[in-house]
Amino acid sequence: MIISRTPVRVSFCGGGTDLDSFAKKIEGGGMVISVAIAKYIHVTVNNRFDSKIRLSYSKMETVNTVEEIEHDLVREALKATGVSNGIEITTIADIPSRGTGLGSSSAVTVGVLNALHRHIGRDVSSQHLAEGACDIEIDKLGEPIGRQDQYAAAFGGMNRISFNPDGVEVSPIALSGDIVERMEREFSLVYTDNTRSASAVLSEPPLDHGDKIARLRVIRDQAAEAEKLIRSGDLKSLGALLHEAWNVKRGLSPIVSNHNLDSLYARLLDLGASGGKLLGAGGGGFFLIHGDPDLRSRLIDGLPPENKVIPLKIDHDGSRIIHPT
Repeated sequence: MIISRTPVRVSFCGGGTDLDSFAKKIEGGGMVISVAIAKYIHVTVNNRFDSKIRLSYSKMETVNTVEEIEHDLVREALKATGVSNGIEITTIADIPSRGTGLGSSSAVTVGVLNALHRHIGRDVSSQHLAEGACDIEIDKLGEPIGRQDQYAAAFGGMNRISFNPDGVEVSPIALSGDIVERMEREFSLVYTDNTRSASAVLSEPPLDHGDKIARLRVIRDQAAEAEKLIRSGDLKSLGALLHEAWNVKRGLSPIVSNHNLDSLYARLLDLGASGGKLLGAGGGGFFLIHGDPDLRSRLIDGLPPENKVIPLKIDHDGSRIIHPT
C-alpha cells in the first residue's frame, strides 16, 4: 500500500493574480504569498485482486474502466500516470475537501498523482507534481482557477509564488523559529459554516473589467508588502494588511461576500482581531484572522460552535509519501 500526505494552504495576499487571465496578460505577472498548513489530504493506493477500479471518497465507485469514473480529478490522474485497472484509491481529508478556500481540491490532485507515481515505481519532484496537477485541473478539465494551490500543496512551507507567461517560480521564504512560533500563536482559521465552489465564484463576470484589473494590481502589490512584513516579523502590520486586502477583494465580484460573512467578520473584529480576510475565491470557507496570543481563546468562547476555530500550524514538507517510508 502507498499512502501520500498532502497539505492544504493559506494564502496571505495575492490571490486572483495567479489566474492565467491576469498572470499571462498583465505586465509584471502575478504574485502570491502562501503557506502550507498541517491539515492534510491523505491518499491511499493499493492493488486489487481483480481488474476493477474502486474509489472511496465522499462516495464509493467501483468501475471496470477509467473512463467510467465520475471523480474527474482521479480519472484524469489515472490517465496521466497510465494506471488503468486493478487498483483501489481512497482519499481522507482533515477538513472538508471542497469549497473551504484552502486549496483542498488541488491538494487532492497533487496527492493522488504522488501516490500513483510511487505505485508504479516513480519518484517525482514537487515541480513535476504541481505542473501535472495544473495540467489536469486547468488544461484538461478547464477549471477557471489559478495555479497557486497546486504549487503550495506540492512544495509546502512558506513561499512567494510568481506567475508569468514563462511559467511559475516558487521562492521559499525562510523563517526563523521565533517567527514561526509567533505566526502559529497569533493566526487562526475561523470556519464560516458555508462552502462554495471556487469555480462558480471565479466564473462570475466582474462588475467592471477595468476596475477588476486595477484591484488585482493592488492585490499583487499587497503580496510584495506581505513578504516584507513576514520576513521582518511585523505580524500586527500583516494583520492590518489582511484587512485592507479583504476590502479590496470584496470588490472583485458581487458574490465574494454576503451579509452573513460581513456580520461574522465584524464579530471577529469586535473580539479583538487586528485584521483578516476570507480565504480562497470567496463566498464561504475559512477566514484567516490575526490577533494577540489570547485572541484564539476569545474566538472559541465568543463564537457559536459551527464557527470552528483552527490554529494555524505550518507544514514544511509539502506532498510526500508517508508509507512506505
